[in-house]
Amino acid sequence: MSNKQPAPVASEHAELRARKVSFDWEETPLHWVPGDPFTTHTINVLHLLLPAGERWFVRVYEQALPYITDDRLREDVIGFIGQEAVHSQAHDDVLPHLRKLGLDPTPYTAQVDWFFEKLLGDRTLPPGRPRRWWLRERVAMIAAIEHYTAFLGDWVLNADALDRAGADPTMLDLLRWHGAEEVEHRAVAFELFMHLDGGYRRRVRTWAIAFSALVFLWQRGIRFFLENDPLLDAPKASVADFVRRGRRGVLPSTPAVLRSAPRYLSRSYHPSQEGSTEQALAYLASSPGANGGR
Repeated sequence: MSNKQPAPVASEHAELRARKVSFDWEETPLHWVPGDPFTTHTINVLHLLLPAGERWFVRVYEQALPYITDDRLREDVIGFIGQEAVHSQAHDDVLPHLRKLGLDPTPYTAQVDWFFEKLLGDRTLPPGRPRRWWLRERVAMIAAIEHYTAFLGDWVLNADALDRAGADPTMLDLLRWHGAEEVEHRAVAFELFMHLDGGYRRRVRTWAIAFSALVFLWQRGIRFFLENDPLLDAPKASVADFVRRGRRGVLPSTPAVLRSAPRYLSRSYHPSQEGSTEQALAYLASSPGANGGR
């Protein structure tokens, strides 16, 4: 069984760098998609998952650096680490604003921290093969997760329905800056996995783990936000709510989410074949938050 690296789209490679960003949350309302707390809080889950998740990415990749023998990939991983560290901090900075508006996310973020720091964190394993196995396993999980962050990044860059719905421009800028960088570095995690391991069975297994964990954590996060929203009296949420908003375009469509799985599991998959680096870089050049809040 071959683990040969699928061919990337050569023109899609970009030199990665962390950008200094600034977002002012003073005028952002709790329901930043007007009249739609479900969409607001479905997307707000990102602020709860990403700080801990991306700190975990950074720790795992710092451990992987000594095993990288390809110079360009090493530089890409270093750039990826820098961008993920900034992403983590930028989403973390939203949480004090949520507390100010009466929604304290601490009970849920404590659960997310446990998930990444304890369940998926460093383990006391004998040196040598066991530690390398756990490192490769986590690198493979990150590749699967990054498939979905790139999917979401491409979606939000093209989600004109959020503009038409009157979504808060600062929140949209945060999401699109982050999404653009996810598209920009979308190939790094997969290429690192292929470089260190590339086993197809591991790719399938860790995709199943990562996808199941994302669905579980996301639905818990939505429920947490809706139940603790001080502006809602009788919050309700269902899969049908997600499907309907996907049809409207304010959330990813259910068919698009489902189609993303077989693409990742295809033996010919390479992330550079999805999304557009050109579009991502164009947004990053115009983003107020990524250009000093201008």
